[in-house]
Amino acid sequence: MRSGGFGESLCRRGIAVNDLTLRVSVATLDRVVFRSPRDGTPMLALERKATLIEEGGEKHVRVRAQPFGGAIRLRHAEGLRDLIGDFQFDSARSQAEQDFRILIRPAEWPALKQVCLDHLRNEDDALLETDPRRELVEEFAENLHVDLRSDQVLLQPVGFVVENTPTGTDNLYSRGLPTVRIYRVFDVQIVNDSLCWAMLTANERWTDAALRGLAQEKGRANAVLTLPVEQVLDFYRGIPPERRYTPGRIEGQQLDSSVAALFEDVEVPQYERL
Repeated sequence: MRSGGFGESLCRRGIAVNDLTLRVSVATLDRVVFRSPRDGTPMLALERKATLIEEGGEKHVRVRAQPFGGAIRLRHAEGLRDLIGDFQFDSARSQAEQDFRILIRPAEWPALKQVCLDHLRNEDDALLETDPRRELVEEFAENLHVDLRSDQVLLQPVGFVVENTPTGTDNLYSRGLPTVRIYRVFDVQIVNDSLCWAMLTANERWTDAALRGLAQEKGRANAVLTLPVEQVLDFYRGIPPERRYTPGRIEGQQLDSSVAALFEDVEVPQYERL
């Protein structure tokens, strides 16, 4: 097993390098943008998620806006084991869906990161799912109740964002586990006016109060948040780089920290952009 470097730094932080203690999340982030059919303003669309959470014996609903996208699928688990050694999925849910949310020996992170970067560059990779369309279609169906067609979007890869420093995850199925992340970022331009109107309408229809009420009943609820791109960029430009990694608020809407990863020109010390 490889040692030194990253593994030694984790030892100093009390994370054992010989055990499956480091969570790795590999996901796509989709920068969904469109021009407002009202006035041509460039807009950013985010997924607004309301989730019922139980903490300390009490339940509350968290509402947060995050980029479209999600965990990529691990197509060939045994092939990955051949490359990096043993690992396990972080939850039964991840295993059932083959989502790339796994636990590894921390010393294996540099090797796994390189494996992922190499394979994610392939258009039709045997090891990893590299096309974001499946997840995007599913999310548009869930959030907007529309069937996203290929002629409605222009899609191209932008690059990678890597979080090398472990931070605790707030994922409901593995909360608190120290996690490193790889994001494959895509630019997704919506070029269909009807779909643009649907996103604007969904943004206006679903208030946070309505989402909270639905989440109280069903455990979760999803909608769409639309914001002018320049407003989002101005928000990040107006705060120190070291604070851009934490959730922030725009017009009362809480943005997930990963929103900053969508923009190459937004400097975030915790991000390695490739």
